[in-house]
Amino acid sequence: MQIQWPSLVQRNSPANSWKAQLAASNQAAQFYPTPLSIAREMLELAATAPEDTVYDPGSGDGRIPILAAQEFGCRAVGIEIDHSLFSHSAARATELGLADRVRFEQANLFTADYRSATVVTLYLLSIVNEQLQPRLASHLRSGARIVSLDFPIPGWKPDRVVPVRSVLDVAYTLYLYCRRLSGARAICLANNLEPGTCFPEHQRAHA
Repeated sequence: MQIQWPSLVQRNSPANSWKAQLAASNQAAQFYPTPLSIAREMLELAATAPEDTVYDPGSGDGRIPILAAQEFGCRAVGIEIDHSLFSHSAARATELGLADRVRFEQANLFTADYRSATVVTLYLLSIVNEQLQPRLASHLRSGARIVSLDFPIPGWKPDRVVPVRSVLDVAYTLYLYCRRLSGARAICLANNLEPGTCFPEHQRAHA
C-alpha cells in the first residue's frame, strides 16, 4: 500500500548561490518537502531492503522514514529539530501502525548518532552536506549507502549520478555514495567503537 500525501503543485527548491547556501547553513533544518515519487526513487537507488535501517537527517514531516517502513519493510529513523514537524511525524507513524519500525528523534542532525544506519537519505544544501560529511564518514559502516537529492556531498565522488523526474515532470538529480572502509576504521565500527579509539596500545607506542 502506498502512502497518500498532498500533491505539491510546484517544486520548493532552495537557492543554489553560495551566498544563499551560506545563509541557509545556519538554518539547516529548513523543510523543503521531497516529492513522494522522488523519495521512492531515492530508496530504490539505495537498493533498500527489509534488513536495512534508513536514516533521514532533516526528516521534516516524516515522509521518507514512513515510506521506507511501509513500502520497503525496513526500520527507519527520522532526525528533525523542529518540534512541530517532529510531533507531526511521530503521530503519523503511530496512526499508521508503524511505531515499532519508525522512530523520530528531535535532535540536531550534526550531533545525531548514525552508527546504526545502512541507508541515509539527504535533501540538504551542499554546504550543509559538507558540514555533515565528517560525521557520516566516521559513523557509517562499510556497505552503507547515501542518496543525496540535487546537492552533492563535497569531497566525495558519487558512485552514480541519476537524473529523475517527478510525477509533475520536474527534473531532479540523485547522487549515490557507497561507503567502503578498510583497516582500523572498519574494525572500530564493527565493534561499535569511535574511530580513533582502536588499538590504544599501538597508538601509545607511537605517541
